Parts: sequence; structure tokens; C-alpha cells
Amino acid sequence: MELKGGEVGSAARTEGADEETGGLKLPSMSDPSVLAEQPLEPELLELMEDGDAEPGEGDAEHKMKILSAIDATSGGAEYGKSGAFDEFAKHFHHWLRLLMMVPFVVLGDRIRAQAAQYQDLRIKLQQARIPISYEMYVSSSLFYSVIAGIIGAILGLVISFVVIKFIGLPDKITKLTFSESTAWLIDYKWVFLTLFIIVFLSIVLGGIVYVLFLLYPAFKASERKGNINRNLPYAVTFMYALSNGGMNIVEIFRSLAECKDTYGEVANEVDTIVRDMEYFGHDLRTALRNASESTPSAKFQDLTHNLLSVIDSGGDIPRYFKDKSDQYLKEAIIDQKGYLETLGLIAESYVTAFVAGPLFIIIMGVMMVLMGSGNDMMLYAIIYAVIPVGSVMFVVMIDMLSPSAGGIPALLNTRAEIDHEVVMPPELAHLKVDKNAPADPEIERLLGLKKRWQGFVKSKQTLAVRQTLNDPLRSVKMSPVNILLVSAPAALIVLAVVYMAHRHELLSFDLTISFMDDYLVYAAYIALVPLAFFHEKKMARERKIQKQIPDFLGRMASTNETGMTIRDSIKLMAKSDTGAISKQIRLVWKDIDWGLDVNDALVRFANRIRTHVVARSIRLITKANESSGDVGEVLSVAARDAETEQTLKRERGMNMMIYIVIIYMSFLVFVGVIYVITDSFLTQMAEAGKEMEASGAAGGGGFLGAFDLDAYKRMFFHASLIQGFCSGLIAGVMGEGSVMSGLKHSMIMLTIAFLIFKLVVGV
Repeated sequence: MELKGGEVGSAARTEGADEETGGLKLPSMSDPSVLAEQPLEPELLELMEDGDAEPGEGDAEHKMKILSAIDATSGGAEYGKSGAFDEFAKHFHHWLRLLMMVPFVVLGDRIRAQAAQYQDLRIKLQQARIPISYEMYVSSSLFYSVIAGIIGAILGLVISFVVIKFIGLPDKITKLTFSESTAWLIDYKWVFLTLFIIVFLSIVLGGIVYVLFLLYPAFKASERKGNINRNLPYAVTFMYALSNGGMNIVEIFRSLAECKDTYGEVANEVDTIVRDMEYFGHDLRTALRNASESTPSAKFQDLTHNLLSVIDSGGDIPRYFKDKSDQYLKEAIIDQKGYLETLGLIAESYVTAFVAGPLFIIIMGVMMVLMGSGNDMMLYAIIYAVIPVGSVMFVVMIDMLSPSAGGIPALLNTRAEIDHEVVMPPELAHLKVDKNAPADPEIERLLGLKKRWQGFVKSKQTLAVRQTLNDPLRSVKMSPVNILLVSAPAALIVLAVVYMAHRHELLSFDLTISFMDDYLVYAAYIALVPLAFFHEKKMARERKIQKQIPDFLGRMASTNETGMTIRDSIKLMAKSDTGAISKQIRLVWKDIDWGLDVNDALVRFANRIRTHVVARSIRLITKANESSGDVGEVLSVAARDAETEQTLKRERGMNMMIYIVIIYMSFLVFVGVIYVITDSFLTQMAEAGKEMEASGAAGGGGFLGAFDLDAYKRMFFHASLIQGFCSGLIAGVMGEGSVMSGLKHSMIMLTIAFLIFKLVVGV
């Protein structure tokens, strides 16, 4: 008996799918019907079948038998290599698995007895599609918490040793008073301090690990919920298009489940429905009900629940999907409005907390230093830690809140594989001729054919070299990050050369920093300006093409309504010049004209553009073309889908432009105030301080004593550069949803700060 994990039912309808023990899968003790992802030995299956009895005295013994059987069945299959290291790895893995099993064996029954307490955890594990039962998950969290506690105890011991041995304890640690009978405790204060640090770190680290383990399923389920809600409008459109073409609901689900790269977690949710029907033998109603109960998305739950009602009543399924598609697209517009309001609040919060706030603290810090009641540590913390770390936090927060699909979509698969490699036929490649043999016309013919093949192979290689020479930046245009392979080393080389050329002049750390400031900025230009340039060039090209995608699909739909096929529509559009997309349409027609299938030609078009809207539209068209060939309505739906996404992008760009301007204005105010403080206020205070110190009025370092003006100028110069770079990234993330798009803003603000301090302040 051999059952494979890829052929078992979804974890969505089970209490807890497979339990991981080491590298193997342990079926849940509370649900033995959940099978492992790898074949199990007959003796282990027999033990699992015996595990259906009620919990009792033999539970622990039964679990130990199962664990022993797993240990035996794992054998040495994972360790096919020989050697001392492999033997050590085998034993280490063996003992680690045994240690991880201890909490489950000892506490499994108690955890199961408190099932009500872990009800939320069980639900979140199902919604997060984490293939492990709640008993094993809690046991694993306890195991890793104990490990973290032990690590915390070791760290506490080390820290205590360093504090006591090298730093030393103060004479008075606490304000507690001791009587004569308890005064002897003071002599052992190092013992109490050590115990306190060890216990504190153990509890803190162990508690943090345990809490993170318990929170992770909820975080994962929430992440899946966002992905489902984001892709659901387009997935419902996909289902509507296929159902309108006559495909039955089960085949629609099966087609959608195959599109995980395009529709993300929605396809995974539908895949659980398909697996419930195909591998568990459930009917469609039961599979839909199970998916409705286990999904983390309320929208998907509403979709499946109402679909059950439509199926039971014999309603019009295509009409239902169409209504739902319209509803979700309208909700997407409403959700974006709420998201834009949230972005506006975040922008105002950023300006307040990390532009105006640091500026106020810097001013107060300078005044306190001049009055002799402060130090520079607060200024260093604000400039070199709070501003950059806070900006990174805002970037991450905006990225987490962003509802748009990010990154580059996965390549779509074509049915026909085009191999560009030229391989000479074996009979010609291994052809050998004896020079002393008599002339043979057949041999002469084969030699001539071999020579032509050799010329063809050589011309193919020459063509590849010529294409590279004609467009050496092709890889950079496709992926701008590749330019860092050149620009980043070039920036480091410039820094190294400059430092080596002047290292004899840099006698102190302050001199080194002052000298390298300018060259660090130049290095940033060398490394990041090319990246920003090629990224913006790529984005501009994509924007031009994406703007024309709805029109391209709409024209295809119009010509299809007149009776033309997709092939004829593409041929007709290839003859006209329609802007940036014309070249791509001609390439599609060339693929078709050279014998490629229409669907494969469209897929190659989507793989060249590599945007989410194009990938979804082409996936929709090709699936409809495969199922029915009646793609007129599908093309209209795809055009509407693309137009809706373009409308949402334009609305976001227009709404966020005002906040980008606000960030620029706040940065200019920041730099302006810093300039006034540095060039006017601090300069006057430095001169007054020198005069008072010379006259002895300041007491050698009190109010308005002499201070290092150049050090403050350098510090504020750094503050302006860091603030400019971080504010630019925030502007890019808010305006265009990409950190890379913020590089152009960062370079502009960096240049403004650099020129002001170099040309006006004179750093």
C-alpha cells in the first residue's frame, strides 16, 4: 500500500495535515486519516490504523511505537554517502529528531485535552495551510522555546562574566537597605546579579520564541487572506470568461487551479476544492462547503457560499460570476480609496515623526550642548540611527499595506518549445573520409552538406555575437539590477584608489571621515545613478505598453465580433502603427507566420512584457481559446480588466503626487533650517564662545564655551544627506509602490543637500 502526499486531500478540511518530525511526516494522532507525503511502510500503516482507539493508558506506548517505526523506516535513505561527516550528520539528525519528539510524547495528551484552548490556533493552522497538527505544532514551539531559553542562559552567563570581570560592579546596585543580619548578602551581590541576568534572558528569549510560534500561523493566514482578496476579482473574471464559453464548473476550477503563478492563493484555494473531489471522492457541494469553512478570506467564503446556492437552485452560473466580477472590481476601487487615505496618513506621520521631529530634537540638542547641559550622543543617535531605521520601518510598513501585486510575474509555459541551439546531425558530425579511398559521389554530397552545416553553425554563433555587440545593455534593460555588477565594483574601486592615494595624509579618524565624505557621495552616484536611470527607462517603456494593452485587447474583441479569428486580427493589427506596442504585435505575427500556434505566440508576447495585467489577460485568452474558441466576450472582459487596473494606477499616481510634493517641501525645510543653524547661528555662537573663553568668562567649558564648529557642520551635512536619501525612498514607495522608483528622488535630494553644504556652507 503506497499513498503519496501529492494525491491526498487538502489540509483545508482536516484538523491538521501532516506532522513534521525531522525530515519525515508524522500523521496527526488526532486524525490518522491524514497521510504523509512519502510512502509509509506497512508496519507503520498498521500502527496508524490501530491508533483510532480512544485515548487511554496505551496512548504513550502506541505513540512510541509509531515514532520507533518512523525512525526505522527512515533508515539510511537520506544518507547515501559514506564518510565520517555523513555518519556524524546521520547521528546528529537522529538525536535531533528524538529530542523534538520528547515534548510531543510527554505533553501530547495534555495539549489534546486542552483542545478548546488551542481552537484558534487550529483554525489558523488550517487557514495558513501549514501541514501540521496543533499538538505537534505546540510541542515544536515548546521545544524551540526551551532551546532559546538555554541559549539565553548561556548569553546571560557570558554577559555576567564580562560585567563582573572586566567592567566591574558599582558599589551600590539597589536602594534597598539591609539590616545587620542580612548585610552579608551584599558580599554575594555578584551571585544575585548573575542569577538575575541568566533568568531574565532565559525567560525573555524563550517567551519571545514561544509567542512568535503562536503568532506565526495568524500572520501567515493574514498574508494569504490579503493575497486572495487581491487576486479574487481577476480570478472571478477568469471563471466568468470560461463559464461563458460553455465550460462546466469542475473544469473551470481545474483550469484555475493550474494558474498558481497568475492567480496566487486563489488558485491554491480552488486546488483544495479539486483535490477534495478527485482524491477524497467528495461531491462538488461538499468540497465547496469545506473550502468555505477553512478559507481565511471572507470574500472567498462569500463566493463559495453563494455559488452553492446558485448550484442548488439551478441558477445561471456565468451570470453569477459576471455579477461577482463586477462587484469585486467595484470593491477594489473602494478599497483603493481607503488605501490611498491610509497612505496619506502614513505620509503625514512620516513627515511629522522623521522630518520635523528630528529637526526639532536636533535644534534642542544643539541648544543644550551650548548651554553646557547636554552632549552630542543624542544628536548622533538621531542622525545615524533614528532617521535611517525609522525610514526603513516606514518602507516595510507601506510595502505590507500595499494591495498591488509586486515583483515580476512568473513566465507562462508554452506548449511548443523552441530550441535555438543548432546541432549538426550525428551522421554528418561523425563523417570520416579516407584520403586514399576512391571518389564517391555520395561521400562528396555528404561532405558538401557537412560544410554547409558548419557554415550554418558558425553563422549562428556570429549572429549571437553580433546581437550582443549591437545591444550590449540588453540584460541591463531587461533587469536593471544587473548594472550593479558593474557600478557597485566601480564605486568601491574609486573609494579604494582615493584612499590609497591619500592614506599618508589621513592621520586620524576625523580626518579620514572629512576627506572621504565627498567621495562617498560620488561613489553613491556611480553605484546608484545608472541603476535609477535604467529602472526608470524600463518603467517608462512598460507604462507606454500597458497603456495600450486595453486598446489592443479591445480592438481584438471588435474584430472578433465581425467574424475574424484571433490570427486574422493580429495579422491586421501588425500592419498598422499603434505606438509602443506595434513592435510587439509584429513579433507576435512573426511567430504565428513562422508556424507557431496562436496561443504560444501570445504567451511569448506575455513573457516578453512580463507584467501582471498582461500575464492575466493572456492566460485568460489562451484558456478560453483552448476550451471553446469563442473568445469575443473573453477579449472584452480582458480589455475591461486591463482598463480597470490602468485606471486604478492613474488614480493612485494622481492622489499620491501631492504627498510626494509634501515630502520634497519638508525635506527642503529640513535642509534650510539646518543651513541656517550651521551657517549663521552656530558660527556666531562659536565666535562668541571663543571670545568668552579667552576672557575666562565661560569658566573653561560652561555656557557658550568653545566647541568644534567643523564637527557640527560635518554632522549636519551627514544629517541632510541621510534625510534626503531616506525621504526619496519613501516618496518612491508612496508614489509608485517601489523602492527602486524612489532612487531618482533620493539622488535629487542628495544632490540638493550636497550642493547647499558645498557651495554655501562650505563643509
